[in-house]
Amino acid sequence: MDLHLLLITAADHQAQAAAAYPGVLALANDIDVAGISLEGVERIDLHFPSFADGRAFSQAFQLRRRRGFAGEIRATGDVLIDQLVQMQRTGFNSAVLRADQNPAHAARQFARFERYYQGDAVTRAPRFQEAAAT
Repeated sequence: MDLHLLLITAADHQAQAAAAYPGVLALANDIDVAGISLEGVERIDLHFPSFADGRAFSQAFQLRRRRGFAGEIRATGDVLIDQLVQMQRTGFNSAVLRADQNPAHAARQFARFERYYQGDAVTRAPRFQEAAAT
């Protein structure tokens, strides 16, 4: 699987703080994304309060699949390289790694998992349909 997820340093993310950009919506992971207005929103920051709390994965998937959000979805908070492949599959475009994570190791995560049988938020069709079409 190719790395399409943009990795952002904490310093760069702070420089692009949501308060400074009117098109940025920062959401806690307990917000129901079904009821929020996406009008004028260009980027949504979804927060991971801890590595073990994956509710932001569900939010990203719902924003992409059910709400049709085409803008940037950014992961913030306790983001580890172990989560990056799943983030990309659930619809995230970018991630702010925790300070102790090495961005150089991220590419190895994607190299380990070249393809998936199931569809995801970005590639909806399962692999068997892709193979049948060729």
